Amino acid sequence: MATELPRLNGAIRALAAGSPAFATFAPPEIGAALTVGAAAYDAVVFEMEHNPYDITALRHCLQYMLNRRQIVTSGSLAPAVTPFVRIPPNGGEHSQWMAKQVLDVGVYGVVWPHVSTVDDARNAVQACRYPRPPEAPRYDPPGQRGDAPTAAARYWGLTGPEYYSRADVWPLDPAGEILVVIMCEEKRAIANLPAMLEQVPGIGVVLIGEGDLSQDLGHPRQYEHPTVASAIDDVLAICAQYKVPCGHPHVDARNVEGLLAKGFSWLMPAPVPSFAALEIGRRAAGRS
Repeated sequence: MATELPRLNGAIRALAAGSPAFATFAPPEIGAALTVGAAAYDAVVFEMEHNPYDITALRHCLQYMLNRRQIVTSGSLAPAVTPFVRIPPNGGEHSQWMAKQVLDVGVYGVVWPHVSTVDDARNAVQACRYPRPPEAPRYDPPGQRGDAPTAAARYWGLTGPEYYSRADVWPLDPAGEILVVIMCEEKRAIANLPAMLEQVPGIGVVLIGEGDLSQDLGHPRQYEHPTVASAIDDVLAICAQYKVPCGHPHVDARNVEGLLAKGFSWLMPAPVPSFAALEIGRRAAGRS
């Protein structure tokens, strides 16, 4: 039965267990997919906000991440490293079609840049959910994803009905395998974040966009400036209040242990050539 399938999304598996999830950005290139897919990350976010949006390249990356020996050895359909995509549109652009395309290819989560209002957040979650009748459990926010699951179900290794039963957003649906990550990158996003987390169920992670936030605060890339550091702490505190995982995008060997101690639970060390921050972070989190 579909309900008996093991957890497929490694990032959700970690977060649901109360452990930090380690992810990394990577370009949608086959070489990067092969390298990251063999590392100890929970997830990889293929970067198509600042890199070109190329659905064909994404398809190739996902296929090259498949490792038949890993599937046989683990006895699970769960990928060793779970693929996500950061899509190009800012949250206010409400371009749901890109989320639909990457989900239909088979990714397990979407990272949404510049989500700054309740409407932006609701749009992000709706785009990642299939429609359902108003009387159905967990109806709100009502889904807007178009129905074309064939390729994604095959990539996940599920039947059509099994895919439908799992292709919902976590933690709104405890069995859901899709993670909606919204990026907090503006002063107004921080001001609106409590309302977003209170009014929009289905947000899985709030990822701080340090670069854009520092720009908006008038201190470009000065991440240790008191104004920027205080704003980051505000986001982390709001997430803690609403029990939503908070993410940090600039993790290295110098700061990973401190970020874990502060309560960040979605950590993004850089990809190759160095996995030092990932290794240190996993040891610090007791996941080595």
